[in-house]
Amino acid sequence: MFFSQAGARPRMWEASPSEHKKWVEVFKACDEENKGYLSREDFKVAVVMLFGYKPSKIEADAVMSSVDPNTSGILLKEFLDIVRKKKEAQLYRNEIRHIFTAFDRHYRGYLTLEDFKKAFKQVAPKLSERIILEVFSGTNNFQE
Repeated sequence: MFFSQAGARPRMWEASPSEHKKWVEVFKACDEENKGYLSREDFKVAVVMLFGYKPSKIEADAVMSSVDPNTSGILLKEFLDIVRKKKEAQLYRNEIRHIFTAFDRHYRGYLTLEDFKKAFKQVAPKLSERIILEVFSGTNNFQE
């Protein structure tokens, strides 16, 4: 993929205090019996509250399998880490979508080689056409 080849920077994002507070409030609201953890179903409700979608069985299984087997569910600290990672991924996808939209000047939903060339002329005018062609075609042979 283009961004991994270009060395996309890792995301280090921190929630604002108000966002962090909201996450804690959602955790407490979903932990109706004050167990100190979220069950699988509690977690699903929390995701709906924060992200507006019900997690798939696969996503819920992945989260629950990562939980400490000595606990009965997702502790607050684990929940906050999961939510932070989901938020980072969401922000990263939005950034990629924004960049793609800037390249897709005709709003076609795909990029032509000409779109790609025009975009690179603006952001990296000294980049050789050979590199641009290799990036566009998905080959990994560039060595400049």
